[in-house]
Amino acid sequence: MIKEKIILGIDPGTTIMGFGLIKVVGKKMEFLQLNELMLKKYDDPYIKLKLIFERTVELIDTYHPDEIAIEAPFYGKNVQSMLKLGRAQGVAMAAGLSREVSITEYAPKKIKMAITGSGNASKEQVAKMLQSMLGLKSLPKNLDSMDGLAAAVCHFYNEGRVEVGKSYSGWASFVKQNEDRVKK
Repeated sequence: MIKEKIILGIDPGTTIMGFGLIKVVGKKMEFLQLNELMLKKYDDPYIKLKLIFERTVELIDTYHPDEIAIEAPFYGKNVQSMLKLGRAQGVAMAAGLSREVSITEYAPKKIKMAITGSGNASKEQVAKMLQSMLGLKSLPKNLDSMDGLAAAVCHFYNEGRVEVGKSYSGWASFVKQNEDRVKK
């Protein structure tokens, strides 16, 4: 019997949340979908978080992914931006955990390395490599959806190597792996 599973990749963001889905059959991956949730038009940050949660749950309920791969926020020069990204990521993770879907997070450099062989690749280089790998006819205007797809493909390539990112199968495993974050 050929093993089959679906991986949902998410690039969290409070302006654009990108996501991509792949289907894995045996040792081969097939492109399913990519899209983005546009959040620019909303001023209220809590509405954005609610929409991220709802869209992630909708994706899970529609495609029934077996696993979620999510890009971890990175520290740039702006602490506020990282805080916003962390919230977006947390809400997407909470949506997955609420449906008991296993989640693994990957650093942006790890995702770029898995796709292009270089941790310093540009968004465009990652997108072009994914286009070639998965036989996509064209690239979307915004590349955030390609970043979500890249997270899913990175997870496929790193299957069985749990040390590459933190992996959670539910709230209990999240709390256990993050005991330093629990208020006592």
